[in-house]
Amino acid sequence: MSSVERVLVVGGGIGGLSTTMGLRRAGIEVDVVELNPAWDVYGVGIIQPGNAVRALDALGLARRAIEEGFGFSGSRMHLADGTMVATQDAPPLAGAEYPPMNGITRPRLHEIFTSAVLESGARVVLGESVERIDQLADRVDVAFTDGTSATYHLVVGADGINSRVRAMVFDPDLRPSYTGQVCWRYNVPRPEDLDGIWMFMGSRGKAGIVPLAPDLAYLLLIEQPPVGDDGEPVVRLGVEGLAGIMRERLAEYGGLIGDLRDRCVRDDAAVVYRPVERVMLPAPWHRGRVVLVGDAAHATSPHIGQGAAMAIEDAVVLAEELASDQPVDQALASYMARREPRARFVFDTSRRIQELELAHDHGPENSELIVQSMIRTAEPI
Repeated sequence: MSSVERVLVVGGGIGGLSTTMGLRRAGIEVDVVELNPAWDVYGVGIIQPGNAVRALDALGLARRAIEEGFGFSGSRMHLADGTMVATQDAPPLAGAEYPPMNGITRPRLHEIFTSAVLESGARVVLGESVERIDQLADRVDVAFTDGTSATYHLVVGADGINSRVRAMVFDPDLRPSYTGQVCWRYNVPRPEDLDGIWMFMGSRGKAGIVPLAPDLAYLLLIEQPPVGDDGEPVVRLGVEGLAGIMRERLAEYGGLIGDLRDRCVRDDAAVVYRPVERVMLPAPWHRGRVVLVGDAAHATSPHIGQGAAMAIEDAVVLAEELASDQPVDQALASYMARREPRARFVFDTSRRIQELELAHDHGPENSELIVQSMIRTAEPI
């Protein structure tokens, strides 16, 4: 029986809602606070590799994610002109009834999580966050931004790359760092023959197309942009003419990417543009009765498509350890032992692939790192 009966989860995104589902399935009472009063998501789509599908299955959500998305078996690599140079199949980690990988829109995935969390009986408070966290030997007293307060056995910080909980409890000076690349995304109709992730190597980065539904896909570009005198990328969020700039950045690509660029990338408001950032909190990710999951602890670049998968795995493991018959400090230490090496591997591998791209190195090391990442993330969590 768990020694934790009541938990506060700070953050209503993928990491927080996954954690809530894991804890509720273990019979633990959960309150969720989410700062965004609309409780909606910004973004295009998300790649769910096999280990993400497997973790979703542990939360009882994999089947619906597959039904709402587009399952596929692997990826292809092309030159910028569209010439295919390699294929890579992924193993079906969640069992024969599920595809090896899945693509899904962020709004659809968010709706799956939010409806499941509400059905689980968790209490969700929107438009609020934590104002103060006071730890005692057997509990955590929390003051909220609306002036109310409550007591919990554990607080889980799942509030993203700019985590307020991380700043309050762990390190107020640890902030995300800009990596030298930016990512462009744009929803497009799914080409009929698109049966997986198709990537294209360019001179400043790489472009790709990912299926999200039978009728939908997203076009992406990860690149090293021009920079200003301040060292920041010239293009920033809110700049007018984003669609035209995205087309310009994709000018070297032919084949499918060139066709989608010319036919589809027209609406500035539909462009999702973000600098690529990362952060890694040094071990441990727990202090007293406060613990971090997902991007709050280990936000990685998207180069092996594992960011959300790591957050969902964190949730599964944390729930398993807290549901076991052991003291809280031992459960958190076990969570850390199972999660830190794996998340560190993903962080370091993604960073190395990015370094190769920034050096315009398309040699064999890149492919070897992709294969290594597939092998490592296929291992049990």
